[in-house]
Amino acid sequence: MPSLDQVVAYCDRRVRVRDIADFPGSLNGLQAANSGKVTKIGATVDAGAGAFALAAAAGVDFLIVHHGMFWDGAQPITGSQHTRLKTLFDADCAVYSSHLPLDAHPQIGNNALIAKALGLKVSDWAIAYQGTPIAAVVDKSPTRAKLKAQLIKLFPRGITSIEFGPAQPRKVGIISGSGSSCVAQLAANGIDTLITGELKQSAFNAAQETGLNLFVCGHYATEIFGVCALAKECATRFHVPWEFLDTGCPL
Repeated sequence: MPSLDQVVAYCDRRVRVRDIADFPGSLNGLQAANSGKVTKIGATVDAGAGAFALAAAAGVDFLIVHHGMFWDGAQPITGSQHTRLKTLFDADCAVYSSHLPLDAHPQIGNNALIAKALGLKVSDWAIAYQGTPIAAVVDKSPTRAKLKAQLIKLFPRGITSIEFGPAQPRKVGIISGSGSSCVAQLAANGIDTLITGELKQSAFNAAQETGLNLFVCGHYATEIFGVCALAKECATRFHVPWEFLDTGCPL
């Protein structure tokens, strides 16, 4: 049975948690400790009361999340905040968070794994956040119609397509989660087609005016891949079971 310290050290090394800058509030790494042992690993996208209840019911004592516990800053431990923490502590469940380090990872990151699931080969990385390129770039793409069909199959809850770019994409960018802040940087990086999770409404005009294809596949749905890959790796390395905990978020 591995110790908590062993599993955390492996995760830290694997995702290079100390080397990659992230947004304020992400606090990547171990966010909540348990009593010191790991018997079952869980993976989920968002830390929260629902995920913690699922972890408790499944016997998970090490939970890997993409969006951690502290995005909204310091809050009084009352009401729902008290409920979520009590659920976590009663289950003796540790929480480990990895946000941008798990988006941009070239092997087990969300963007790389979306490309792999589509049968596409990542040729480059672009659009840096504080020195780390976060967009996986594919320069050999199927037609727009075929790519759309593949995305519909990969994301069965539904996608939204905005098609003002070429019918044969020249360069595809993949940015899991929110790609809103990156739309303005696509053309400068030669990207005419974007696969992402969510966008602001203003992206429609940008696509129309600059000739872009935008495929919007769900923030949650595009960020399942990385936490599952890291959980599976940890479980294999330390010989413990793992489970994906689906909160059913439709957004």
